Amino acid sequence: MTCTSNVLNLKLVLITPLDLEKESLLIHEAIPSGAIEYAIDITQVGPMPVDGQADLIIEHRGSHEFVNDIRLRAKYSAQFEILCARCVDPVPVPLAGDFDLIFRPSDADAESGERAITVDETEIGYYEESGLLLEDVVREQVLLSLPGRTLCTPDCKGLCPSCGQNLNSASCNCDKAAADPRWNALAGLAGAIKLKN
Repeated sequence: MTCTSNVLNLKLVLITPLDLEKESLLIHEAIPSGAIEYAIDITQVGPMPVDGQADLIIEHRGSHEFVNDIRLRAKYSAQFEILCARCVDPVPVPLAGDFDLIFRPSDADAESGERAITVDETEIGYYEESGLLLEDVVREQVLLSLPGRTLCTPDCKGLCPSCGQNLNSASCNCDKAAADPRWNALAGLAGAIKLKN
């Protein structure tokens, strides 16, 4: 397969086997902020450069059966803001990563019944008949790369559960001793145990 290339510069980048039949497809894309929805607490800040290459891998499954797999290799980097898990202030998170993935047509493995898969097959993604959207792949890779929980500082005080005041910036006048009345029965039980001993 030759390494000459086409350059993708579209709003949504759709990769199809037809695009890859004659040559590899070089990808030089800047995904703008807001083009991909990640999660309610994750925001991409500024464009995300994505550079890579897509290739067609023809998988032979018998004398007259072929499957058009797409191999997508790329790297990306961007600035994100993730809301702090305690005080919900935005936290800047720089992120960079790369991936090397294989995608197969969604109907290629649509056999009825159960079948065993190889370890290599657990690493294969699937694309619909229309093709593979670069933005979908990048979104998944970003979400897999982000930390599970983000705090603005390790000792973040969070929000007051009563009034919602950010306790990192100011204290509030809420009664700190106010307890959930459902615990009153246990408080009485603890007192009874002390009297018994």
